[in-house]
Amino acid sequence: MRAWLACSAAAVAFVAAAVLPFSLHAQRPSRAGDWPVYFGQTQGTKYSPLDHINADNVRRLQITWRWASADRSLQQSNPLWRAARNEETPLVINGTLYTVTGLGVVAALDPGTGATRWTYDPESYKAGVPNNGGFLQRGLAYWSDGTAERLLVGTADAYLLSVDARTGRPDPKFGVGGKVDLTIGIRDAVRAANFTARRPLVAGNVVVVGSSIADHVFNREAPPGYVHAFDVRSGRRVWTFNTIPKPGEFGYDTWLENSAEYSGSTNVWSSGVYDPELDYVYLPTSTATNNYYGGHRPGHNLFAESLICVEAKTGKRVWHFQAVHHGIWDYDFPTHPILGDITVDGRRIKAVIQISKQGFTYVFDRRTGRPLWPIEERPVPASTVPGERTSPTQPYPTKPPPFEMQGSIEDNLIDFTPELRKRALDQLNTFAHGPLFTPLTLERPNLLVPGIAGGANWGGAAFDPDTGMLYVPSRNAPTVITLTTAAGTRGNMRYVRADLGTGAGNELIEGLSIFKPPYSRVTAFDLNTGEQRWLAAIGDGPRDHPLLRGLNVPPLGERLQMIGVLLTKTLLFVNVIPFATPGSQAGSTAPRRLVYVFDKETGAALHAIEIDAFSAATPMTYLHGGKQYLVVATGSGPSSELVTLALPNTLDR
Repeated sequence: MRAWLACSAAAVAFVAAAVLPFSLHAQRPSRAGDWPVYFGQTQGTKYSPLDHINADNVRRLQITWRWASADRSLQQSNPLWRAARNEETPLVINGTLYTVTGLGVVAALDPGTGATRWTYDPESYKAGVPNNGGFLQRGLAYWSDGTAERLLVGTADAYLLSVDARTGRPDPKFGVGGKVDLTIGIRDAVRAANFTARRPLVAGNVVVVGSSIADHVFNREAPPGYVHAFDVRSGRRVWTFNTIPKPGEFGYDTWLENSAEYSGSTNVWSSGVYDPELDYVYLPTSTATNNYYGGHRPGHNLFAESLICVEAKTGKRVWHFQAVHHGIWDYDFPTHPILGDITVDGRRIKAVIQISKQGFTYVFDRRTGRPLWPIEERPVPASTVPGERTSPTQPYPTKPPPFEMQGSIEDNLIDFTPELRKRALDQLNTFAHGPLFTPLTLERPNLLVPGIAGGANWGGAAFDPDTGMLYVPSRNAPTVITLTTAAGTRGNMRYVRADLGTGAGNELIEGLSIFKPPYSRVTAFDLNTGEQRWLAAIGDGPRDHPLLRGLNVPPLGERLQMIGVLLTKTLLFVNVIPFATPGSQAGSTAPRRLVYVFDKETGAALHAIEIDAFSAATPMTYLHGGKQYLVVATGSGPSSELVTLALPNTLDR
């Protein structure tokens, strides 16, 4: 049963048809100091021009309000309805904060107090536990024509919702009952089990939405990640871009032996970005099925692991770039692109910037797709796995330099002492290893650096439109993959992933990484020149490790699972989820740090904000009542909440 809900900030009663009314006046454009889209500005920059919080007063930030997730009682009522990590970044528009919970409950709050104005529960969780991480949300989108206001939400059961932003009711003019079905035209799609919706993107008067498709699979058949666009008022489907081309379409010939007819994924799971001036949408795609064996899909496999520019009104391809040919490393594009204007060799250029898991930054003229600096096709080793036909070359950007360590190679091993280096080399030789793009093998477990989660991941990067500086947080988290025959499994793949590690213990010596630090870092690039400006470790890392006792080691950086980033006029904020640090001294009482604060000019660490819960979300900031607020989504399951910080009063600027 659908419900419109009136509730307080402390508790939520799930009662049908109760709505807290408020003003229904025509909506004005978004105000200065708002956070109107998931990534702050339409360009995808994660930048705010606010400067009330600065280096002089950031240490005085304190919690002003907390909002317990509106689905808390739902999660407590059913053990299957447990939200995964709280990964939501709210919006603030014209005096209202909008958010969506892990179970998909949409809510509107007072941004000054956290008091709930309305909630709407589409009950998408009843379709079952979603693939790829379970119940989670990474934001919603907003549209207004100056009169009507709508929130667009992708659901776990593969629908796109349109909700009236003032009342919390579904828009009856949108699709059927306020929603459209995203599985129509997608072969092999099963709601929640292998196909869910992702964060929508508003592009003018169309809304563009991608998907999350299960990627730990044993069958060569899987849903293709076609991208749909709908009229934002009616829900009528306007266009579909086939990320796996159909016969007669551009790129179909890159899927040999009829493999485009059954291969899947190649989806946009992180969302695109929209350029209103050009009326172009930029879409980053994932690896094709299967992530680690491509013998069933010979060829380069367009448009997998590509950045695609399409016309917003028609979906027609303008240009594309494929970053990985015939991918077998799960090096999909993990985050949305960024639009930024930069000056290169005296020429002002409208650029599109895409960071990657493998530590590359690709920069293109966003009109034409021309790289601003050469991207070279370099030879890479060939696969020895039966049936696998890897590409003989892969693209390497020449600028900017990589922001993360690349390759499980000897040069990347620790060298604090000769003994440690020898132990690291002995450990490395237990794996199949090599430079970036070394193919997987059947002989031994394969050690990938960066790992399948990066490098960079969906937390993305931030861009300063005033200076042309790009800030990329990343981590050194290797992955161990064992590829084995699929005989005896329930699927029809020849080879599948048998074992997977995330870097949490597979490349360690008594809890110490065999690779050089920093284990997490922020890298600042001047995109006007393509050069690195500075690099800073995120935290000190395991400096108290017994193997490092008495050594003068540099800042090591924390070993992290997740990183998010926020940039303001004055500061750089990086929030993290740390791994437990194996090998640390017993009884170590290092403080729990949630958000690190850096000087964006120099990379100097200024402060570490401690909060009593971890955060997997990208933080955001907004101005309300003359005060700048910082919001971080924290926790998981029933403990999920929004935590809001501000200075004690507006005099503390």
